[in-house]
Amino acid sequence: QAYSGTPPAEEKEKIVWVRFENADLNDTTRNMEFHEIHSTGNEPPLLLMIGYSDGMQVWSIPISGEAQELFSVRHGPVRAARILPAPQISAQKCDNFSEKRPLLGVCKSIGSSGTSPPYCCVDLYSLRTGEMVKSIQFKTPIYDLHCNKRILVVVLQEKIAAFDSCTFTKKFFVTSCYPCPGPNMNPIALGSRWLAYAENKLIRCHQSRGGACGDNIQSYTATVISAAKTIKTGLTMVGKVVTQLTGTLPSGATEEEILAHSNIRRSPLVPGIITIIDTETVAEGQVLVSEDSDSDGIVAHFPAHEKPICCMAFNPSGMLLVTTDTLGHDFHVFQILTHPWSSSQSAVHHLYTLHRGETEAKVQDISFSHDCRWVVVSTLRGTSHVFPINPYGGQPCVRTHMSPRVVNRMSRFQKSAGLEEIEQELTSKQGGRCSPVPGLSSSPSGSPLHGKLNSQDTYNNFTNNNPGNPRLLPLPSLTVVLPLAQIKQPMTLGTITKRTGPYLFGAGCFSIKAPCKSKPAPQISPSKSVGGEFCVAAVFGSSRSWFANNPGLKREKDQSKQFVVESLYIISCYGSLVEHVLEPRPLSTAPKISDDTPLEMVTCPRASWTLVRTPQWNELQPPFNANHPLLLAADAVQYYQYLLAGLVPPGSPGPITRHESYDSLASDHSGQEDEEWLSQVEIVTHTGPHRRLWMGPQFQFKTIHPSGQTTVISSSSSVLQSHGPSDTPQPLLDFDTDDLDLNSLRIQPVRSEPVSMPGSSRPVSDRRGVSTVIDATS
Repeated sequence: QAYSGTPPAEEKEKIVWVRFENADLNDTTRNMEFHEIHSTGNEPPLLLMIGYSDGMQVWSIPISGEAQELFSVRHGPVRAARILPAPQISAQKCDNFSEKRPLLGVCKSIGSSGTSPPYCCVDLYSLRTGEMVKSIQFKTPIYDLHCNKRILVVVLQEKIAAFDSCTFTKKFFVTSCYPCPGPNMNPIALGSRWLAYAENKLIRCHQSRGGACGDNIQSYTATVISAAKTIKTGLTMVGKVVTQLTGTLPSGATEEEILAHSNIRRSPLVPGIITIIDTETVAEGQVLVSEDSDSDGIVAHFPAHEKPICCMAFNPSGMLLVTTDTLGHDFHVFQILTHPWSSSQSAVHHLYTLHRGETEAKVQDISFSHDCRWVVVSTLRGTSHVFPINPYGGQPCVRTHMSPRVVNRMSRFQKSAGLEEIEQELTSKQGGRCSPVPGLSSSPSGSPLHGKLNSQDTYNNFTNNNPGNPRLLPLPSLTVVLPLAQIKQPMTLGTITKRTGPYLFGAGCFSIKAPCKSKPAPQISPSKSVGGEFCVAAVFGSSRSWFANNPGLKREKDQSKQFVVESLYIISCYGSLVEHVLEPRPLSTAPKISDDTPLEMVTCPRASWTLVRTPQWNELQPPFNANHPLLLAADAVQYYQYLLAGLVPPGSPGPITRHESYDSLASDHSGQEDEEWLSQVEIVTHTGPHRRLWMGPQFQFKTIHPSGQTTVISSSSSVLQSHGPSDTPQPLLDFDTDDLDLNSLRIQPVRSEPVSMPGSSRPVSDRRGVSTVIDATS
């Protein structure tokens, strides 16, 4: 292409879907190779899956930037595929398929049996031996597969079935999902332990506190668009009347109308409700959220949108959930705070409304950065929207997003100056939420989606400065965030210069010249492409473009540290993976830059890889060699799982596991040393307040001297005793204020003795008298 200048368009295979995968190969928590991430510079590779109209392909892009093909097969269209991670094992629960792993779960048009209807079975293939180890059949078509180290989740129409990762026996199933028009027919989110799905009704007794607050942001564009929609509905109504008169039915009846007619017979479904269940504690069999069911395993149950849910995703820690509805104007970020007893005691804080725009768009992909400060939402129009957020809420600004590390919710100044309490008092006087956006309800109960909040909650008011209970009122204020960058995928990549050099499996690494002086090729708008839909996927990762631009240079260890944000990798349905460098900076129009200055962002594409397969390419099928990257990663993670469970890994030389060696070490020590060790830990982990009581102006110290003539009435005796020098001092239990000699009060404060701090070098003896040593850590 670089030499001839004619794009060989007819040779490429058609891509149906793209996805970035998380598997053992890039699992930083369980793969020992990445545990020394700061010292050795080992970074996990990007793992990429591409589904073609015939077959599929898996790529790995390591930190070197040389793309490597790991798997490629042509066996008919594939609807969904996952590389299953090695399961979590224990002494009671062993992995039945340990010799066969890694496993690839595939849902393809022609199943293993061949007789069943298309896309109705999940086949699990071993990449080690190449054989099929398990096939799970269903009566209805499968929409998607999700997996973590505990379960494999199969998503069907209005149903979800979960299988155990070790045995692939059925664990639980859900039949009450709300139908969505697409592209996700049944959207779910699977974290490391929780599973979120769209419920078809709201059950009050299970409803968690909080949930969505109203989005009343209306711009000029929105008003114009809604006016246009009203005219359109008016016209369609006229059309319906005409057809009723002529007695013909319109051929293009929409899905929603058909759904509406079928719903009249059933109990009406409620859109926009989300249920989160704990896959560990949920009972086996059907998971039913109803008035009669107990809330075992139900973590939260709350309204998230007024329209049907279209897409959702957990952040890496699993505490934040981003949801989008079918309109795609606003995306909601919720913080899930659970209660061990029931979902009705849990709280769901609506931290952010991410406002995309006024036109409709269907969301296909949501991705978080590893530190959860950035979220990228990609729509079917091929645009990826980059939003700044904080894991704890609040307005994103220079202080929170311009440093390479995550900062605390409050700066030291805010913490020690007591500003939070003042703000809290102001909010409580105004009644509820102090919203930065005009038009939002001033109190959570003002929103139609909120349940009634009882007086007990209001009584248990908490200030964020003390370790209160975050599940109780008041809820944190909602922040509306606009995208800092909108990256649209072009059809072609303008002028691309190809770097010469050896390629692994023929995958080129390209670098894009930033100032494109020559006239670029005419770009077709992605929204006009096939069916108006444009599949993209995005993921954050360390920059790989340094290698493309400087092939001779060796990578410096601290070179990646200079970026505040990781690079954003976006793959489009043309098979081109592009690395975008994101540079946030203070708003250029701001008169002066302070901690609270808003942000803007500059993005530029740095490197591109063309990963699309051509019909001439050979297939790369299992069985694979033992040194294949996926097999090596599976071995490493499985070995680590055995050690964690205290079992003997297969093929290890001796029976010494980590637990036994730990016990042998512990037996040499006496109990006394353990106690000393514990006290050391307490001292090391304790940090004092940022500002000592006597450093601020909040306190005044005065010394009160009772005069010699004061009569002290002691409650222990009925006799009045004079307080003379020879008498035994009585406990001063009660001062009679009338008897206090006010003239004897010294208004000039007596200089207090300096308190001995731990770690102070001055010996106690050189002070006047013997002062008491107060240990600040005790």
